[in-house]
Amino acid sequence: MTYKKWIKLSLSFSTGFVMLFSATLFASSEDVIHIDQFISPDTCGGCHSEIFEQWENSMHNLAHKDPVYLRVAQFLRKGLINENQIKEAESCVKCHTPVGHVTGFPQKLTDDLSKTAEIATQGIQCDYCHSVESVKQMYNNGLVLKPGQGEDDPGIKYGPFDDAVPDFHEAEFSRLHTDSKICGTCHDVKHVAFGTDIETTYTEWKNSPYNSKDPQQKITCQGCHMYQKPGIPATGSTLRPENPGSATDDSDERPHIFTHYFVGGNSSVPGQFDGEAKGQMAIERLKNAATLSVDTSQVNQKKLNITVTNTGAGHSIPTGVGDLRQVWLEITIQDKANKTSFQMGALNNKHELPKDAVIFRRVFGDGNGNEVINIAKAKQVLKDNRIKAKQSITETIDLPLVPEENAIIVVRLLYRGMPQKILNLIPGKPFAPLPIIEMAKFQTLL
Repeated sequence: MTYKKWIKLSLSFSTGFVMLFSATLFASSEDVIHIDQFISPDTCGGCHSEIFEQWENSMHNLAHKDPVYLRVAQFLRKGLINENQIKEAESCVKCHTPVGHVTGFPQKLTDDLSKTAEIATQGIQCDYCHSVESVKQMYNNGLVLKPGQGEDDPGIKYGPFDDAVPDFHEAEFSRLHTDSKICGTCHDVKHVAFGTDIETTYTEWKNSPYNSKDPQQKITCQGCHMYQKPGIPATGSTLRPENPGSATDDSDERPHIFTHYFVGGNSSVPGQFDGEAKGQMAIERLKNAATLSVDTSQVNQKKLNITVTNTGAGHSIPTGVGDLRQVWLEITIQDKANKTSFQMGALNNKHELPKDAVIFRRVFGDGNGNEVINIAKAKQVLKDNRIKAKQSITETIDLPLVPEENAIIVVRLLYRGMPQKILNLIPGKPFAPLPIIEMAKFQTLL
């Protein structure tokens, strides 16, 4: 063999080895996850019956089926022609149908969702969360999963206990499952093309006093949302007692078992799926999130000062898609004959809010200072007057005239999950008005 041939053969061997090594490395780090690797929630419920009942018909369970989400998201997708806007509008399934998305279908909102595998229609479910191994990014569902191989080989399930010895699957303690980060990966959302902060619930908590450096003072997402149960709102303004019990039907009792109701502030959707009790829990939470106070000392100057304090939420009020959630002030002044002399924030006959209503929200823009109601078009935040955790906002209301003596002033802080104005635009069967929850009320006699 000549020297040149030897060099050529050596280079060929080296190149082949490098390619083989690279392919092996890539395959191990980017392994495809298949739908049959996941275990049905019904199977999990066979041992974890109480936790399953809490989760069933929760907003996590209904993430893929929520009719308001489906119709609104698909309505906002229609008519878009800008590629970057379309990418954002199509991306909802990452968090709403996560098992389907990580296994290949659906990859976008306009896929035929009726073809979604049954297990993927169960939303954010047991095996999805308890297969989480780590986090790769803190937004747009940046969870890294390590599922087993289905029911015959379920693998390791990660959770908050370091001494669990289950029969059906292996178990391993995960600090991540006790940390707000596991929640934050879906509850922080950035526009996939523009990078605009669409939802910032985790960041709001991270920057709040609840994220204290003192471990005794720190309250994680789980510290409120997974302590709540019927009759116990477990907000920052209420007691958050531990929930003693057993994780499975046959295991020993522990001082605290994290609850899995996941109601948030949605009081309407669970009831459409036989989850009325969870709707009531959402109302309990909303009624223990904020307080109102009214200063009437300047009423003779035709001014009313109203202060809203976020006493119970570990994030801003409202949170989530902050341009869609509606929190507003309804102000009514009645004379001694019960005749209304002033009103602000009252709904019209279409159940829509008037333009002069004081609404606490985030307003998105198109990059040129123009307001947009479709988050797919959001390039900037024009305004954000939401009430941060443990902070207050005072609104000064200009009155058209000085109220007469003995007039009654009633101020209410109200909540609903979506502007009726958007729902009224959607073709097809009309939406019934979403429920309006009274978060707080203040009444005084002048």
